[in-house]
Amino acid sequence: MFDIFLVLIFVVAIALVGFDVIDLLPASVRDQASNIDALRWVGAGFASLLGLSIGLLAQSTYRRFEQQFRRTPIEIIVTRAVGLVIGLLVANLMLAPIFLLPIPSEFGFLKPTFAILGSITFAYLGVSLADVHGRTFLRLINPNSLDTLLVAEGTLRPSPTKIIDTSCIIDGRLEELLKTGFIEGQILIPIFVLNELQQLADASNDQKRAKGRRGLDILQSMQNRFPKRVSVNPADYDDISTVDAKLVHLAQEINGVLLTNDYNLQKVANLQKVEILNINDLAQAIRPIYLPGDNLDVKILKQGKEEKQGVGYLEDGTMVVVEEGKQFMGSDVAVTVTSSLQTSAGRMIFAKLSSSLAL
Repeated sequence: MFDIFLVLIFVVAIALVGFDVIDLLPASVRDQASNIDALRWVGAGFASLLGLSIGLLAQSTYRRFEQQFRRTPIEIIVTRAVGLVIGLLVANLMLAPIFLLPIPSEFGFLKPTFAILGSITFAYLGVSLADVHGRTFLRLINPNSLDTLLVAEGTLRPSPTKIIDTSCIIDGRLEELLKTGFIEGQILIPIFVLNELQQLADASNDQKRAKGRRGLDILQSMQNRFPKRVSVNPADYDDISTVDAKLVHLAQEINGVLLTNDYNLQKVANLQKVEILNINDLAQAIRPIYLPGDNLDVKILKQGKEEKQGVGYLEDGTMVVVEEGKQFMGSDVAVTVTSSLQTSAGRMIFAKLSSSLAL
């Protein structure tokens, strides 16, 4: 019902404009018309068709905004609204002295121009800051909320914002980590990192261009899959020359955590007391403890399922199946890992006797 009413408003409003627009024509043109009333109705008819098109466009746009509005969490709506209001208030306070300046009448258009541009700029900044610090702002509004009380008593630690660099984006493993849920909190993409990716994508070098395009594709996929968590931060620092220095400064400014694969950036950030999460360190930490070719000592305790196999156990209970190990039952032997198998019951390691014993 509302859709029809909205379209009718545009049809009637623009039809009335078309009906009265005849009065704006020069008198010489109106005098040439034999029936001015018929001309008015013709203008109203064409205007109503234009109004119908604009009304349908407005109706579809309204529905898209409505769906987006319903999908947006209420806390984001509240914080963005507050950020918008604060941005407009700051704009008015900062622009007020401009209106007191004695500006000549021929430059009078500068005052409303500065007012419009300033209001738009500060409103956008207010909404952007609300996206980054919205959760903290809600705690200030409602300090007695459950999560605030848990944070205050030390039971719950708020999840810091994760700032990702170019190497981490191009690597591609971050998206997989987000899918598994091991990375918590807001994912922030600084605008200067996005610019660096764009420069790589436009580079003349084929390898750099491929990396840049891969990074942009991964970012687009992450934003499509996690629209509420991945956002672009517009903050930039013109007085800082390198991207790595900007990343460290941004992390210090918002008390965030840097996500990177860059070893040198990790060292620099650690020296400046910035928390770092290195995906390479994570991959190293979850590697199997024993890899093919590793040597270990194990005591053969019993016979295996296959002929001549011996079975022993490590201190953590991991079963080790040793080829040709039956003859050393009850003895400690040196073995070389050939493979490992991860099952629901635990890890099973397959090994063979070390070369000295096999001889």
